[in-house]
Amino acid sequence: MNTNMPEFWSQMTEQFQQNLTKGWGQAMQNFQSMDLGGAGALPKHPAPQLKLDPQKIQKIQTDYFKDAAELWNQSLHNSLQVKDRRFSSQAWSANPLASFNAAAYLLNARTLMSLADAVDADAKTRARVRFAVEQWVAASAPSNYLAMNAEAQQKAVETKGESIAKGIQNLVHDMEQGHVSMTDESLFEVGKNVATTEGAVVFENEFFQLIEYKPLTAKVYERPFLLIPPCINKFYILDLQPENSFIRYAVSKGHRTFVVSWRNPDDSMSGKTWDDYIGNAAIEAIHTVKAITGAPKINALGFCVGGTILSNALAVLAARDDDSVASATFLTTLIDFTDTGVLDVFIDENFVKFREMQMGKGGLLKGQDLASTFSFLRPNDLVWNYVVGNYLKGETPPPFDLLYWNSDSTNLPGPFYAWYLRNTYLENNLVKPCKVQVCGEGIDLRKVDLPVYLYGSREDHIVPIGGAYASTQVLPGKKRFVMGASGHIAGVINPPASKKRSHWVREDGKFPADVNDWIAGSTELPGSWWDDWSGWLKTHAGKQIAAPKTYGKGAKYKAIEPAPGRYVKAKA
Repeated sequence: MNTNMPEFWSQMTEQFQQNLTKGWGQAMQNFQSMDLGGAGALPKHPAPQLKLDPQKIQKIQTDYFKDAAELWNQSLHNSLQVKDRRFSSQAWSANPLASFNAAAYLLNARTLMSLADAVDADAKTRARVRFAVEQWVAASAPSNYLAMNAEAQQKAVETKGESIAKGIQNLVHDMEQGHVSMTDESLFEVGKNVATTEGAVVFENEFFQLIEYKPLTAKVYERPFLLIPPCINKFYILDLQPENSFIRYAVSKGHRTFVVSWRNPDDSMSGKTWDDYIGNAAIEAIHTVKAITGAPKINALGFCVGGTILSNALAVLAARDDDSVASATFLTTLIDFTDTGVLDVFIDENFVKFREMQMGKGGLLKGQDLASTFSFLRPNDLVWNYVVGNYLKGETPPPFDLLYWNSDSTNLPGPFYAWYLRNTYLENNLVKPCKVQVCGEGIDLRKVDLPVYLYGSREDHIVPIGGAYASTQVLPGKKRFVMGASGHIAGVINPPASKKRSHWVREDGKFPADVNDWIAGSTELPGSWWDDWSGWLKTHAGKQIAAPKTYGKGAKYKAIEPAPGRYVKAKA
């Protein structure tokens, strides 16, 4: 600890402001383009001149001096208390120098984040600065480096260097596979111990396979049920294990269930567009389910980007006076992109123009680019945690089906991605009546007048709860909104049998403009939201009829191969 505190403080704040003014824009550009495969840097544009609020700086300085003096006194009396799980092991607390370094790092990290919050700028600029500083703070933790990680050093001594040798092996392995291992991927196989619900592929085209699942009940509801998962991930997040499979749950409740399994795009799909995914995939799937079952209408569900795709498909069908869908469920879905959370830091006109120039006419956004971006939204949990465990400690991460799925990335066609960026995150055009055309039809969500079930997760960092709730202000039909605890995935994949987490409902039928006002009038209920949704869907599913004995229908829709099919097994 530098004992000349005023001089140290002056140097730190001066350097911080210089870095903000000169370097934050380039840092964001580097982050946005970190996996572009040599395609070049983003177009250069001047970073705004950033200033720090003097009053906030004064308070931060006072707090820093006070906390630094207290830290120094604690270190002299061997009474340091470091409350951070990165430094929680006995090896850190038993080493005075290591524990002091950890405590000093945490103090400086808090101060740097406070300085980021003191930037005098518009909200988006402050969010970008905060994100960039957060990345630097996470990367600079002493736990990330062998020379400062007391726990990794202790393990190296205890194993006589074997942990270091294993760490190097892990590093080489991860370099070869192209991503940091979050779980022992050798223990999982799609169709063997994940994505195991019994079914068959009954239709396919170049965009998707349609899977029909074997009934688990003697009778099924007459109105079939179609799930459209996000195309930026693989569908088996909804079918990880029998005990947490949303697909199996739907089948067990008597729904004749179909799922879109997206093709993992290769170079042959590099020119495919948003229109292709709406017309040749979502709408095609809806009509195919009707043709197979003979039902005049179906129920549909969209998850995340799959929900955005479903909303567009419904708008196109509405413009064509096609009422093929009787009800829709939207899980953690953005339709109104006003509140997009942390992802907004990446999006501006220059970035979108660059992506349009790079791949708007053709090309692929590599799956690992997307996976890296989402991982760095939570850098300590999804990046540095595994760097430390895999490489510094030489550990093999434990088996975890969700993290295996998380690492099984998918590509995206460039034109699809470029259209999506501009018309959703940048310009929020979907909620502007007929501002954009999809499949030759003006998108007017005011015409999507059908019952909807809307779900949002309270701690979701990808689809903020306010963003999920915003659909209540857009869709005109009868609505039910439910909020679940936890995040984007854990909140959704929450089977009733686990008896975990709460959900919130509101029975007065009111949907105030602000989600916080809705929450204020809601009631917390223990456990999963799945049964609430099942009860709602039952009211839109019609009467029960005998379950089908075979998959598909006739020669046109005969079983092609067993579920989960070959599309989901293709690697990015």
